[in-house]
Amino acid sequence: MAVSLLAHEVSDLCLGKPALRALSISATVGDALSALKASGDNFISVWSCNHGNSNNGDVVVVGDACDDGDDYVCECVGKICMVDVICYLCKEDNLLSPGEALKAPVSLILSQIPPGLVMHVDPSSSLLEAIDLMLEGAQNLVVPIKNRVSSRRRQHQKLMISSPTSPTSHNGREFCWLTQEDVIRFILGKIGLFSPIPALSIDNLGIISSDINVVNYHSPATLAIEAISSSLIDQTSVAVVDSDGFLIGEISPLTLGCCHETVAAAINTLSSGDLMAYIDCGGPPEDLVRVVKERLKEKGLEGMLEQIDNNSTNLVSYLSTSSSSDEESMATDSKLGRSRKNHSRSMSYSARMVRRAEAIVCHTKSSLVAVMIQAIAHRVSYVWVVEEDCSLVGIVTFSDMLRVFREHLD
Repeated sequence: MAVSLLAHEVSDLCLGKPALRALSISATVGDALSALKASGDNFISVWSCNHGNSNNGDVVVVGDACDDGDDYVCECVGKICMVDVICYLCKEDNLLSPGEALKAPVSLILSQIPPGLVMHVDPSSSLLEAIDLMLEGAQNLVVPIKNRVSSRRRQHQKLMISSPTSPTSHNGREFCWLTQEDVIRFILGKIGLFSPIPALSIDNLGIISSDINVVNYHSPATLAIEAISSSLIDQTSVAVVDSDGFLIGEISPLTLGCCHETVAAAINTLSSGDLMAYIDCGGPPEDLVRVVKERLKEKGLEGMLEQIDNNSTNLVSYLSTSSSSDEESMATDSKLGRSRKNHSRSMSYSARMVRRAEAIVCHTKSSLVAVMIQAIAHRVSYVWVVEEDCSLVGIVTFSDMLRVFREHLD
């Protein structure tokens, strides 16, 4: 069993993965925001490129293509997502002047994120090495794509250097990254090799963690900001419970990542329960939008209020042009050769939303393989564990699952 599984290299799990879209370390928060909206990616990788004596230097562009050369040292130093931007804008000074806040360097946000979440690995590294790095805290493993970029493609990337969505070529090579979900999916495809462990309950395996981020349904959403940042680092979520400890729903970084950056205003004006409704798929209810605007006026946050008004105008314009039949929409998408999802995300809420604010739950007697399938099906890296009466017990994460399989491999 160990021979057949551990013979696999990291590169085997990267087949077909797209090249990373990149952002320069010297770019601004606004550049990162534009890149996230335009690309539709959950995260944008941030790179530091030392181009030696080149006049190009570490320029403020997205999708900068580096030529071949020994003087070039390119390193992925981190990643940034919409939730990072939202939490950054939630700071009081930034709420007063969001336009100015977006002009700050993206390195300001990266400095607040623990190091080691992103790590470079060789494509020939073993699966076991990849699992060990993830259990030590790495969220994304940066892996070179074996096929080097052709001269013609590098030239094409240079012509698209101003595009915020063009993949980055570093020294004639592109990169992808490997996540915990990728490894879990791979293991699930070979789950029979681990029998009988997959059939055991998560309770018997002892992988239910009680170390969770929780906020009360009626508490101000501002109290959840720290928990949201923490859950983003832990790749989990924030449980929203009532006074009796019953799970009501969640404030998920996955859901927040599909929102417009002006949701920072909602976090600073609503309760945790109302925030769940505000970020639910389909866009915020009009009554909650009015509440947010009124409270922004009371607090004198005119800058954020102006951004919300501008975003509302764009969204109404988008909805009015996208009310045609599904058949007409499909025909238009076919002609454009692209999905509407990027457009919808740039306006407000992403059409890629796969679930609402309801939490994904299991029970203590659920089997390990059932919880794995549940998490993968809902594209989350965790599942909440509840009792029959919906009282919250804890959480099971991909890290917990990987630890079980790692011990079994020993």
